[in-house]
Amino acid sequence: QLKLVESGGGLAQPGGSLRLSCAASGIALDYFAIGWFRQAPGKEREGVSCIAANNATITYANSVKDRFTVSRDNAKNMVYLEMNSLKSEDTAIYYCAIEGGFCPPIWDVANDYSYWGQGTQVTVSS
Repeated sequence: QLKLVESGGGLAQPGGSLRLSCAASGIALDYFAIGWFRQAPGKEREGVSCIAANNATITYANSVKDRFTVSRDNAKNMVYLEMNSLKSEDTAIYYCAIEGGFCPPIWDVANDYSYWGQGTQVTVSS
């Protein structure tokens, strides 16, 4: 069974950090492109990052560039999203999702991704 599980969310103060994890079962994540998305209340799902198989490309939304870093640990079959310098506007449910082996040319279209985790809540507030 293919299953993705996000974890690591929680409450952080502005300027703080969180590390999100995307754990997979039933699939080897290293063969797939992994997207990170987030969805705030009342908003559409927004692309955060995409990392291709073999890290051929790594892309970030401009809103998180230089603050968030995505990485893989293939031995653990996990993908991480390190979130630094958090802002209140980062508050959202964060999801990982898989597409094919490469990030699409327009990588931040949620409907293009086939499988999703359940999401983990990130709240940034004083």
